[in-house]
Amino acid sequence: MSKDKDDAYHKISVPPATQPTGCPLDASFTPFDEDYLANPYPQLEALMSDKPIFYAEELGYLVVTGMENVTTVLKNHEVFSSENVQDPVFPVCEKATVVMSASDYNPKAVMSNCQQPDHTRIRKYTRDGFNARRMNLLEPYIRETTANLVSQMIAGGHQSEVVSSLSHALPGRVIFRLIGFPEIDDDQLIFWTSNRLIFTWGKPTDEAQTQIAENMLKYWRYCRAFVAQRNEVPADDLTSELLAAHKANPEGLAYREVESIIYGLSFAGHEIVSNFISLTLMNILPERVHWEALVNDPSLIPNALEEMLRVDSPQTSWRRVATQDTHLDGVDIPKGTRIFVSLGAANHDPALFPTPSEFIPDRNNANKHISFGHGIHFCLGARLARLEAQIAIETLAKRLPNLRLVENQKLSFAPNITFRGPSALYVEWDRSDKQK
Repeated sequence: MSKDKDDAYHKISVPPATQPTGCPLDASFTPFDEDYLANPYPQLEALMSDKPIFYAEELGYLVVTGMENVTTVLKNHEVFSSENVQDPVFPVCEKATVVMSASDYNPKAVMSNCQQPDHTRIRKYTRDGFNARRMNLLEPYIRETTANLVSQMIAGGHQSEVVSSLSHALPGRVIFRLIGFPEIDDDQLIFWTSNRLIFTWGKPTDEAQTQIAENMLKYWRYCRAFVAQRNEVPADDLTSELLAAHKANPEGLAYREVESIIYGLSFAGHEIVSNFISLTLMNILPERVHWEALVNDPSLIPNALEEMLRVDSPQTSWRRVATQDTHLDGVDIPKGTRIFVSLGAANHDPALFPTPSEFIPDRNNANKHISFGHGIHFCLGARLARLEAQIAIETLAKRLPNLRLVENQKLSFAPNITFRGPSALYVEWDRSDKQK
């Protein structure tokens, strides 16, 4: 992999931290703290009130909180570049570096970490793959797959671990169908792609990092072979649409860019949706009045899901790096400063959301959250994520109206700085629900 090239999808060398002066320092803040992983919002709300911008010494990032500050960073893409969002937070070990240095491992930055003018050029082709026609084609598949997964849950008794049985399984299959991957390969693809968030946004051991790197390489090779196959035999899927666009205008969309889009989309379209569904159940089921309201009136589900995205976002942060000397809210920021943009803090800004930690399913401005980002890098898959979550909750509410969390379970969360969701979530229901 040409890891030092500016257009590499993953740049695995981690530059030394640039520490701003003239802003508060925090020697202890880290997203890997156990209390933060369990519930980051008490810390974020306290920090936002006390020091909305501070330098986290242990993390090596300038932490930005508050809706105004966060949106200022995200919309100013020329000053605050997204080029580092897919790069590992911590150095890559020697063995993993060797794996990723394979001569044929060369995905390039095409979406979240691609800069202008290439970003807009590439995005317009990918955006077309998420249009209304494609969503309408996918919706029956999403409904059928959700129904089948819930039926499998019910067939297993009156208890299930819902992350593996539904929340993680559903979005993986959906994004693979959008891309065009054959269903027979689903289990292998999910295995190859499941732990990349730890590689990029976590603190894996050398052994785990090397294993994940090997799976990333295998997955890249699979994507390249699949794109080559679709290049010869097109079908009605996103990959074929991108290849048609490439053939019509090779200068507008390069072949390697098609390969890289396919490689990146499977990750982007999976973890966030999985966590979205899991967090919704984790938060709503204990509050029976909220769950029963959705059971009795499914029209309440869309706004409840927006409030869930706000109150407990599946993506709590994103990253940027300063491309020039600048300043923000009275803080001087040198060129090269790495920035931890706290989406979770922005979504809990009391100036915009009174009683921010309270889940209010009919909150009238719930959709003002920024869980899908802001600015030119706003998540392309936001519509699909909402559709999948709505269908999942609708189906569960209809078929398992007495669904509830298993009592006294200990929840754990994957240790990483960005994505949030329970590793496992056990639910149960009344045996009579099977008939509904």
